[in-house]
Amino acid sequence: MTKAEIAEAIYSHLGGFSKRETADIVDIVFDTMKDTLARGENLKISGFGSFLARDKHARRGRNPQTGSEITITARRVVTFKLSQVLKKRING
Repeated sequence: MTKAEIAEAIYSHLGGFSKRETADIVDIVFDTMKDTLARGENLKISGFGSFLARDKHARRGRNPQTGSEITITARRVVTFKLSQVLKKRING
């Protein structure tokens, strides 16, 4: 599902906004989520799940093509954990 499809679904459910306003609202929500995670804060959406920003340390790895050792740099990653409500809905 794309952002445009999400905006269309919201527009069809609510009907009180124009399609352009609905698309803007979706963009604002995703921008807020991105900004929150970029600051290193966790994001919890009740009934959906949690996005967790965490740091990974530098480590040694191997180039799969050549087999030579390389250093994988430290970086920040985002993980997602389902809420129990969503997990039950997906699994029936």
